Parts: sequence; C-alpha cells; structure tokens
Amino acid sequence: MRRLALLLVLAWSASAHALFDDDEARRRIEELRRQMQNTERAIVDRLAKAEDRSALIDLAGQLEALRGELARVRGQLEVVQHQLDVSERRQKDLYVDIDARLRKLEQAREQGAAGEKAAEGAPPPAEAKAYEAALNQFKLGNYPLAISAFQGFLVTYPSSRLAPSAQYWIGNSHFAQRDYKQAIAAQQKVVSAWPEDAKAADAMLNIASSQEAMGDRRGAQKTLEALLAKYPDSAAVASAKQRLAQGSKR
Repeated sequence: MRRLALLLVLAWSASAHALFDDDEARRRIEELRRQMQNTERAIVDRLAKAEDRSALIDLAGQLEALRGELARVRGQLEVVQHQLDVSERRQKDLYVDIDARLRKLEQAREQGAAGEKAAEGAPPPAEAKAYEAALNQFKLGNYPLAISAFQGFLVTYPSSRLAPSAQYWIGNSHFAQRDYKQAIAAQQKVVSAWPEDAKAADAMLNIASSQEAMGDRRGAQKTLEALLAKYPDSAAVASAKQRLAQGSKR
C-alpha cells in the first residue's frame, strides 16, 4: 500500500507540473500572437500615414524591420508550440506509465492474496502425498506400517496442518492393534499439543474407548465428561453423550 500511495503522489506532482508548464506555454503563445497582431496593425497604420517618397522609403525600412520582428515572433511561436506538443506527449506517456505500474501493483496484490488463501487451504503436494500414503496403510490394515509412515511424516513436516491428524491416526493404529496404553499416550499428545484442533475431541473419544477396553469404565466416563465440557460444539459430542447414556444404564 505504501508503494501505491507513493506512485499516486508522484503522479499528481508530475501532472500538476505538466499542467503548469502547459499553462505557461499557452500564455506565451497568446502573448506572441498579440505581438504579431500589434505588429501587423502598426504596418497598416504607417502605410496609411505615408504621404511622400521619403516617407515611403523610411517606412519601407521600418517595414523590413517589422517583418524581421514578425519572423522572429513566428519562430518563437513555433518553438513554444513544439514545446507544448512535447509536454502534452510526455504527460500522456506519464499517465500510461503510471497506469501500467498501478496495474502491476494490483496484480501483485491479487497474486499475494491468492497465495495466502492457498497457504490457508490445502497443504503442499508433497505433504499431502506423504500423508495419504500413510493413511492408505491404515486403511489396508497395515497398522505397524501406518504408524511408521505417520511418525516419518511428523519428523519431515512437524509444522504441517496435517500434523494433528497424523498423530491421531498413530493412536488409532495402536488401538486397532489392541495396544491401548500406547493408543492413550498417542491421543493424549494430540490433546496437549494441538488442543484447538478438531482432532483433539476425536482423540479424547478414542482415549475413552481405550480406557473402556481396558476395563476402566470410571476413567472412560471422566474422559467423556471432560470432552463435553471442553469441546461442546465438536462432532464427537453426540458419540460422547450416547456412551454416557449407555453407561448410566449399566
């Protein structure tokens, strides 16, 4: 925005200067035209007053001088007119140049905004590919390979937007292998490291499932109650409420 403001100030200054020069040139042209008109009138007046040969001779000399003056004035008029034409062309070129620069700045701004939106959206292709490869191992039931792949993903892309999901699937892979202690530890890391991520509520739900699978129903109940209190608007709330209702009937 500072660049854009600077260009606009420069444009105004250059334009004002060009207009000032044009007004000055026009004033000079009008002044030279008046001089030409005065000179022509003087010639006519002197011819009308001439009465004898000597006066005509004298007037002829004056007429020649006036013609020379008139030629000089006309030359100056042509120079000023040329300067005015050059000034107008420069002013037009300046406007064209400024317009081109403003368009480039606007395009750069739009491209920057598009880049920011892209950064906020889908992850880079390399990250997405690595994540999908690890997730495919989980879908195929290759849980040890899935754990290794997701751990490798976290090492390579520790700041990725997909990092919470990768850690969550590590916990799910342990749960699928009935390694509930490791599942709980992995999901607790999701909750502690990324408490604001959507996967945090899902991780607490998986922790409760692991606790219940280990026979710790009281612990599972507390985890579900904590989930409702901490993430009341999450998608996991419905499952948590259903499980608590079933537990109260036992």
